[in-house]
Amino acid sequence: MQCVICKQGDTQPGTATVTLERDATTMVIKGVPADVCENCGEYYLSNEMTEQVLTMAEEAVANGAEIEVRRFAA
Repeated sequence: MQCVICKQGDTQPGTATVTLERDATTMVIKGVPADVCENCGEYYLSNEMTEQVLTMAEEAVANGAEIEVRRFAA
């Protein structure tokens, strides 16, 4: 698919580092499967990956984490 951000690159399967923040919690998840723009590096997550990433972030918030860094494991 063509990147909606730069409108010049096409996306290819790859991985991304996703950073999420809520209140006092910052969550970094490395190696998340995504479609990544070959031009600008913007990434797009599938609905399934989005759900998994958000679940991981909710767990971090519920556990009171201030900063949490994880490697994505399918």
